[in-house]
Amino acid sequence: MDSQTSQPSQASQSPHSFQVDLRGLVDLLSHHLYSSPKVYLRELLQNAVDAITARRAEQPDAPALVRLFAEDGTLRVEDSGIGLTEEDVHSLLATIGRSSKRADGLESARSDFLGQFGIGLLACFVVAERIRVVSRSARTPDAPPVEWTASDDGSYRVRTLPPGARAEPGTTVYLEARPGAADWLAGERVLALARDFGSLLPYDVRVGDEAVTDLPAPWDRSYPGPAARRVALARHCHDLFGFTPLDSIELNVPLAGIRGVAYVLPSAVSPAQRAGHRVHLKGMLLTERAEQLLPDWAFFVRCVLDTDSLRPTASRESLYEDETLAGVREALGERIRTWLTGLAAGDPERLAAFLSVHHLGVKSLARHDGEMLRTMLPWLPFETTDGRLSLEEFAQRHPVVHFTRTVEEYRQVAQIASAQGVGVVNGGYTYDTELVEALPSVRPGTVVAELDADTVTAHLDAVDPAVELALSAFLGAARAKLDPLGCDVVLRAFHPLSVPALHLDDRAARHEQARADAEEQADDLWAGILGSLRGTAPRARLVLNHLNPLIRRISSLDDHELIGTAAESLYGQALLMAQRPLRPADSALLNRAFMGLLEWATHNDPPEEGHR
Repeated sequence: MDSQTSQPSQASQSPHSFQVDLRGLVDLLSHHLYSSPKVYLRELLQNAVDAITARRAEQPDAPALVRLFAEDGTLRVEDSGIGLTEEDVHSLLATIGRSSKRADGLESARSDFLGQFGIGLLACFVVAERIRVVSRSARTPDAPPVEWTASDDGSYRVRTLPPGARAEPGTTVYLEARPGAADWLAGERVLALARDFGSLLPYDVRVGDEAVTDLPAPWDRSYPGPAARRVALARHCHDLFGFTPLDSIELNVPLAGIRGVAYVLPSAVSPAQRAGHRVHLKGMLLTERAEQLLPDWAFFVRCVLDTDSLRPTASRESLYEDETLAGVREALGERIRTWLTGLAAGDPERLAAFLSVHHLGVKSLARHDGEMLRTMLPWLPFETTDGRLSLEEFAQRHPVVHFTRTVEEYRQVAQIASAQGVGVVNGGYTYDTELVEALPSVRPGTVVAELDADTVTAHLDAVDPAVELALSAFLGAARAKLDPLGCDVVLRAFHPLSVPALHLDDRAARHEQARADAEEQADDLWAGILGSLRGTAPRARLVLNHLNPLIRRISSLDDHELIGTAAESLYGQALLMAQRPLRPADSALLNRAFMGLLEWATHNDPPEEGHR
């Protein structure tokens, strides 16, 4: 290879400048960076506010005015800010990515400004095909006014104007609407957008004669008393979010430069639903969808706040995830936890109202959030044999907190356990079993035990052995009839007397029954496999109440066939009382028992005339 050809050419070493297609860049901004064309107005307000901030840094007594005028598809925005020289115009307005907030002498005050990325004015091309800027510098009073005019094809021109073209320092921006975008520059829409974005701005902003700013913020105002404050904040929440809150929570974190309020939702929402919060940055609305502002467990509130510490992304429509945001998130979460613990300690009625709406979501997050578990578990409502109670109150009544893992198990035993003085919590609803089992971790010394069929049976009074021996024939006939159903029959004495029979089983018994049903319906090979899995778990049992008059009458029967029919009827009735789902075999049993009893009633010999 020729050594000369291996050397790069002189032409290839010469630097080249990037060529920017402004139309393509505007399309990128409008379809990918910004969520809506409406952000153009925020960028105009932001530039005006930053210009005033810059001027007041040098001239504290300088006027602080922003005026917007909309008419016939055009918009004019005037500010009394720092203004620009011709050199500034070339350097800042015509150089994409250059921001005056990074200019010499302003870097130290950068935190006072809203915009820091140098692309704000380009957002105006989303709605305008032509932008004209007329400005006069307050920093260089002798410099003449300058005009910068740009089109969406990427061309611009700059010219100086006679001193009379603008007598006072500041800047005026003129927009001419793109075809189809005139609505975005209409007066009513401009006013609505300006109030949405700029209601908390620290300067005097007006659209025509209409005031935009509304200071102080609702959470910073003085009220005659707590009740008046609560009413005013509730009205603010309704106007802002469209709902009347259950309560409001002050969000005051001075170290993070945050002031605001969290509103408690009046209706239940899924914890998986990410909440959108309104965040103002130095008074300017940054976003109304700040999902990462609060911890995940605080799903039941919507926030509105103003901050001067959080960083925006390049689009200024969301927050930059950094250590500052993480610290703010933790601090705001602590404010909400403090509110919850305050309710628990001093306002049980408001706490009950809150939990009546959001208990399911709170239960969901208490499983994973230790602080939420410790704060809320003693107060969360559960279904129990003593009524709907908190675990704290239930544990005070019962030395052992028994619970069932399924709703079916609870329904089987609730009435009987209550009559025997055994307290039971229904752990069959979503998350409840896990939370009941966690009770000892937040209430040391509490005994929690699962209630199964053996435990219930042990609490029922045994029948005198002589009585049970005398009824052995009856019990044998009943057992023989229910044995194919995988159910034993036992005799006990318990209250209430009105309950003739109780069907008891547990998960192991139901699992074994399901295996037996599958084995019965399977082919030989599969039946053999299922047969090898046969367990030794106790079977379900039908507990007959010897104190019940009906059971006493049935137990005196001599007809084994009639005893079997009666046993099937009691079995079916006990299933229905427990609200258990019926298998096809259970439905067939109920029909068979019903028809058998009708047959017996209609074919039984009528009594003699003299004994009627």
